Amino acid sequence: MYKIILSTLLASTLLLATEAKPQMHCTLTQKGPVTVNWKAYKTPAKLGVGGTFDTVKYSAPKKAGINFKEILLGATVIIDEKSVNSKNKGRDAKLVSFFFDQMQGDTIEAKIVDILPQNREKGKPKTGTLITQITMNGITRKIPLHYSYDQGILTAQGVIDLFDFSASKALHTINKACFDKHQGKTWNDVDIGFSMPIEAVCEPVKIQ
Repeated sequence: MYKIILSTLLASTLLLATEAKPQMHCTLTQKGPVTVNWKAYKTPAKLGVGGTFDTVKYSAPKKAGINFKEILLGATVIIDEKSVNSKNKGRDAKLVSFFFDQMQGDTIEAKIVDILPQNREKGKPKTGTLITQITMNGITRKIPLHYSYDQGILTAQGVIDLFDFSASKALHTINKACFDKHQGKTWNDVDIGFSMPIEAVCEPVKIQ
């Protein structure tokens, strides 16, 4: 008899807990522009110089979906190299003339080809890795970007090696043009990334 009463109480408790916390259905929607950022390095002390690009064309497979894969997998971005913006017009002109103009084409293109989410810890941002396919100077390489989604903003960061894109000529040219300011050293690794606002709207699932 005791076991029957205990089982009944346990079942009731579980039922109440389920009713108190209904299953939620969430919709993710891209709500703003994509910002592409970069940081290059100069001098033997490896001082960073960062910036963005003013002209970025982003195309998503879907504007809204139930998860990141639905709205990000297959998304592409086309970046106008000449729109580089380091908040220094003189520097930007040199970057265009002595770096980007030394390579093939006028754009950098990227595509998200895979998403690898990490196990989420309650109360912490969603994290994982975006596998991107980046084309620059006529060469395509897969580059991992580590992402974090927190307070409605998705950010992703990674590193490219300019030598992987056969950009040694461009690197040598910009180093020569800025030899004194760079103290003869322009690094081949460049931090890259992007950010975008994604709104999450969650509602209880209606039980029919």
